[in-house]
Amino acid sequence: MTIERIEASVFRAPVPRPVATSFGVMRNRPAVFVRLTDKDGAFGWGEVCANWPSAGAEHRAHLLMEDIADLVLGFRTDAPGALWTFLTEKTHVRALQSGEWGPFAQVIAGLDTAMHDLAARKAGVPLARMLSEGVAAYVPVYASGIHVSAVRDAIQKARAEGTAAFKVKVGFDFEKDLAALRDLAGDVRAGERLFADANQAWDLPQALEFVKAAAGTGLGWIEEPILADRPEAEWAALAEASAIPIAGGENIAGDAAFTAASASGYFSYLQPDVAKWGGVSGCFRVARQALSAGLAYCPHFLGGGIGLCASAHLLAAAGGPGLLEVDANPNPLRDAFFPDGAVRGGHFALSAAAGLGIEDLPEDVARYRTLALDSRTRA
Repeated sequence: MTIERIEASVFRAPVPRPVATSFGVMRNRPAVFVRLTDKDGAFGWGEVCANWPSAGAEHRAHLLMEDIADLVLGFRTDAPGALWTFLTEKTHVRALQSGEWGPFAQVIAGLDTAMHDLAARKAGVPLARMLSEGVAAYVPVYASGIHVSAVRDAIQKARAEGTAAFKVKVGFDFEKDLAALRDLAGDVRAGERLFADANQAWDLPQALEFVKAAAGTGLGWIEEPILADRPEAEWAALAEASAIPIAGGENIAGDAAFTAASASGYFSYLQPDVAKWGGVSGCFRVARQALSAGLAYCPHFLGGGIGLCASAHLLAAAGGPGLLEVDANPNPLRDAFFPDGAVRGGHFALSAAAGLGIEDLPEDVARYRTLALDSRTRA
């Protein structure tokens, strides 16, 4: 594979209801989709994390084309993961100079996914099968992004799709969140699972208070109860005090950090995001490491259809007891990829086509394009 062309497009889709988290509100759904083409005309798709900050999507597209493309064009390899290693090393000084570790890592993640899609497409096999033999044709899902104050309609819709696991967002009003969780716990049916995501909302005393007060709700996990970068002693104290399993990983970056997280004993579920750090290369390493440590790999994802497909292929290739995160909120930049619905019978079905199974962007996605950059048209 010798990369000859890079295309990066930004999309913004309006949504009827903003998506609220404890740290901010998404008033539209953004996405950055990347397409790499090699000298033989083969191509691959990737997705770059673009949810935050509000103007992040445009910034990441320009970062790719103005600060990273020169390293990608002409890159030649037979191993798709080689680009991630090469770019991580070569952009270190650029990220250090700018202090933009996250944006650089996110762009490289999207490029890595595109390289893996390209390689699997050239090999004529689905991405999951290129990563691992004997993979399942589908993976179980859980519905996420559900605001704790508006759970019933979202859960009813997810149930209608056969989903039996739900994650609600907390971290807004401590007492109201607890009351809603306790009320919701009474409606959880046999065989169903309930999770909560605090999005790093609390300090350690608040998190300790929450896990104590919520111990009787039957939560399957509490996700990111404190800031991801809090000292190890705080995570240790929380894990020791909590009867509720702890989940995290979307805001962890780097092989060393994930190795430490896997070995720490604090987490029961590790959740790297394929569009945020590591791409397919890094997240598959984390998944295997987590499973070897007796943890569950549950890929985090809250973006468009390309990243969701990549997350599903990663989970299928890794195996284990993990679930695929599928946002319960409307997202035209995801939904257009799955006209018959992304979830059926509580599962996401992997395409049997080569790579991610995505040929072209759906027309319903293309109409939301706000920026298109192409290496062929650069001065």
